[in-house]
Amino acid sequence: MIEVSNLRKYFGSVKAVDGVSFRAEDGKITGLLGPNGAGKSTTLRILYTAFRPDAGTALIDNLDVTIDKLAVRSSIGVLTHGAGIYERLTAYENIRYFGELHGMSGKELKMRIGELAELLEMNDFIERRAKGFSQGQKTKVALARALVHNPKNVLLDEPTNGLDIMATRGLREVIQRLKGAGHCVLFSSHVMQEVAALCDEIVIIANGTVAASGSPEQLRADTGQTNLEDAFVKAIGSEEGLI
Repeated sequence: MIEVSNLRKYFGSVKAVDGVSFRAEDGKITGLLGPNGAGKSTTLRILYTAFRPDAGTALIDNLDVTIDKLAVRSSIGVLTHGAGIYERLTAYENIRYFGELHGMSGKELKMRIGELAELLEMNDFIERRAKGFSQGQKTKVALARALVHNPKNVLLDEPTNGLDIMATRGLREVIQRLKGAGHCVLFSSHVMQEVAALCDEIVIIANGTVAASGSPEQLRADTGQTNLEDAFVKAIGSEEGLI
């Protein structure tokens, strides 16, 4: 479970995150929805300990991201926006390296990589060097690295960015399976269709603050709109950034 309370992060005069609060529960998919520059990625970077907040608290399984950094990193899997992979290594070697960083080895690690290769349909390129991989193949390797230690909490920053239709469908299926296995899944997006297709709960962020939150049904009811796109526009008070 992820709990965020009054989170703030400023860069000079820019209030990237300005009092964000929400909760993402286990066994649910929670989406951070908002236009570009709303503060979604900054919020995620605080959660995976890349940024230190200026104020507020963020807990992952009751671990404080500013105090218990190492324990937090062990309990999360992170797919960052535009995540790079080591091109001189094979897909298998990329995943194994991250498993070893999490203290995995031997048969346990080999079996886990095999499971992920099946889950993400990677067997046809698992032994190939990563140089020359398509964007979809790179994303699958990066996601496998994030999941190799079977983390309870999974953070995804615009995971389908740059993917084709089939790769996007495959990734959505994987996210649904993570939910079914009881994981807490939190991801950012500015793509309305993606959020509508996946999310149990939605947190709409605009100008660094939470403009609205709730289930898709609740957001439509609260804004008096019949579809999620109109509810989003009503919540942020602008059509700017809508895709």
